[in-house]
Amino acid sequence: MKKLLVGLAVTLSVVGYAHAAGDAKAGEAKAAVCAGCHGGNGVAMIPNYPSLAGQHQTYLAKQIMDIRDGSRQVVEMTGMVAGFSDKDAQDVAAYFAAKPKNLGQADPALLERGQELYRAGDMAKGIPACTACHSPTGMGNEQAKYPVLSGQNPAYTEAALKKFRDGVRANDPNNMMRAIAAKMSDKDIQAVSNYVFGLN
Repeated sequence: MKKLLVGLAVTLSVVGYAHAAGDAKAGEAKAAVCAGCHGGNGVAMIPNYPSLAGQHQTYLAKQIMDIRDGSRQVVEMTGMVAGFSDKDAQDVAAYFAAKPKNLGQADPALLERGQELYRAGDMAKGIPACTACHSPTGMGNEQAKYPVLSGQNPAYTEAALKKFRDGVRANDPNNMMRAIAAKMSDKDIQAVSNYVFGLN
């Protein structure tokens, strides 16, 4: 746990804030190809795909470039962003960042455990509170490129956490998400994914 907290502190101190120079208006035309999976306004109607609306511009641009460059494997997107320049990625990110984020509603049956994990973590398992990086409101931390979780499709969040846990996704700074997810059971992942969906 101590190593994880030290890693978090180091990451926050070395991850510089570089505001992407994205142009939302230019990004609108470039984002047309994204609508089929992520929705025209960035709210995905298919639960397995992430909603992009209201997500931090710097985080979205990083994810697009990571997928383009192969450091994050998303088969469905590889061909979509292969020809994107850094500027294209920043423009598309700016477009979606300017959209109103999704508003979800949590399943009450999973609420208690999800809230416990998100707000307090689970010290017995060595799981820190999600609020440390993603804020009490689920709005993340743009400077550190920690994503907005509030309103995110639970099926997508659940799949993402399992990919971190299994080491399939490895573009997290200092192995933080992989280290945390490795300590989470399927039920923990389901509960916290449900909780953040309704965190508005």
